[in-house]
Amino acid sequence: MGDQDGGQATGGLSRARLGRLREVLEEAVACGDAPGVVALVHRRGETHVAALGALALGGDAPMRRDTIFRMASMIKPITAVATMILVEECRLRLGDPVDDLLPELAAPRVLRRPDGPLDDTVPAERAITVRDLLTFRLGTGMVPAECPIQKAMAEAGLEIGPDGPAFGPDEWIARLGALPLVHQPGTAWMYHTGADVLGVLIARATGRPFADFLRERVFEPLGMRDTGFHLPEEKLDRLAVPYAADPETGALSRRLEPREGQWDRPPAFPSGAGGPSLLSTADDYLAFCRMLLRKGRYDGGRILSRPAVGLMTTDHLTPEQKAGNEVFFGPGGWGFGLAVGASRDDLAIGPGRFGWTGGLGTEAYVDPAEDLVGILLTQRALASPLPPRVFQDFWTLAYAAIDD
Repeated sequence: MGDQDGGQATGGLSRARLGRLREVLEEAVACGDAPGVVALVHRRGETHVAALGALALGGDAPMRRDTIFRMASMIKPITAVATMILVEECRLRLGDPVDDLLPELAAPRVLRRPDGPLDDTVPAERAITVRDLLTFRLGTGMVPAECPIQKAMAEAGLEIGPDGPAFGPDEWIARLGALPLVHQPGTAWMYHTGADVLGVLIARATGRPFADFLRERVFEPLGMRDTGFHLPEEKLDRLAVPYAADPETGALSRRLEPREGQWDRPPAFPSGAGGPSLLSTADDYLAFCRMLLRKGRYDGGRILSRPAVGLMTTDHLTPEQKAGNEVFFGPGGWGFGLAVGASRDDLAIGPGRFGWTGGLGTEAYVDPAEDLVGILLTQRALASPLPPRVFQDFWTLAYAAIDD
């Protein structure tokens, strides 16, 4: 896609069409859709990268291939992989209740109606399991605004989003457990919260902080040297400045963050769902995606077995469990911590394609049928579950470049 891709386009991709992809991304930066982007397309062992624009609006520092981004919800597949490592070691079991390790979630109460009062509850019909957490069917998560449970979660500081709570994991799980579930365990998909619970579960199952387990069992083996919840001081100047668009005018302004000026120290709550954001680069996240594309293998060995990756990337939801949440994953479904494509619904959406999006402007998907990984990183926060035009154009043109 540019000078950084190392010459002739190979891997079954058209050089001319990769050039068109770069041109469209340049146009998006020029018209202000994003201050900068790092776009990566990997196919058949060949990687093509374009780094365009700037780290900050009006700034002189250029966007670079090794620019560090806030990945937000793109940690969810990583959290699922960490969980499956423990499942394969028989330290966790998919069908087991989480009560022993998470007594705060034992014997929960469940709202009679999702929008009902907090004291109108019934007992849970069964315990929450590890599988429920991985598939986001534990019974709680992102709920519509202006209902009692949403207000109670906000008042309890149970942040849903990329900024996270200001207190530690034990306090977070205690506050979550003090509230009723919205649905009976296993009956409905609810976004986000299951991955945060998994982070607490992993820490308690291993006796290690969640961030340390990720570093030792995922990031270091895969060579993800720039990935973590905080940065050494010498890397701070590589962190892209975050922006959000005004909902009325569309004008970009710097996004205010609770951790502003604190990215050189660990957060109070290292989140398995995305808040506070994991930090990473395009090449680091490619290493993670390539491991999944290779069915658990990496150059130094294995992170997971082929059956484990197959289980992660299979849709586990029934139509009833998906109902009302189609805006998140379209005609496909949900595996373990990631969306899974079910049919050829678009040029760039096909059966078996899997991955996820980060709410602060990042996205990565793997397509095993095409032996392809695509990653698009921006520093513009998304305004809705539907990706902005620059994301749609990136995927259209990445797939249009396939030349075999």
